[in-house]
Amino acid sequence: MTDAINKCSANETAACCCVDVGTVMDNTDCTASWSQAFSDRQQAEAMLATLTEKARAVESEPCDVQARFTPEAEGIRLNVDFTFACQAETLIFQLGLR
Repeated sequence: MTDAINKCSANETAACCCVDVGTVMDNTDCTASWSQAFSDRQQAEAMLATLTEKARAVESEPCDVQARFTPEAEGIRLNVDFTFACQAETLIFQLGLR
């Protein structure tokens, strides 16, 4: 299985998963996107539930969760966009998934 989190526009250092001190958080990047392939829909739905629970733990206002299930040759791909009320929550969510 492969997964990916779209990186925020903040300058991240891959070695330690930290953000440069000079990074400006201006609330223009409040969406975290996530994608992973699964062998069946049940596994994908279980992961969606886990990710949604993690998002709910971070949100100050309701996070907008947009999930898409796409059939693939060897199973199904889950693509999810999590849109938070502010960029800080997006960053906290992304770092919490690492």
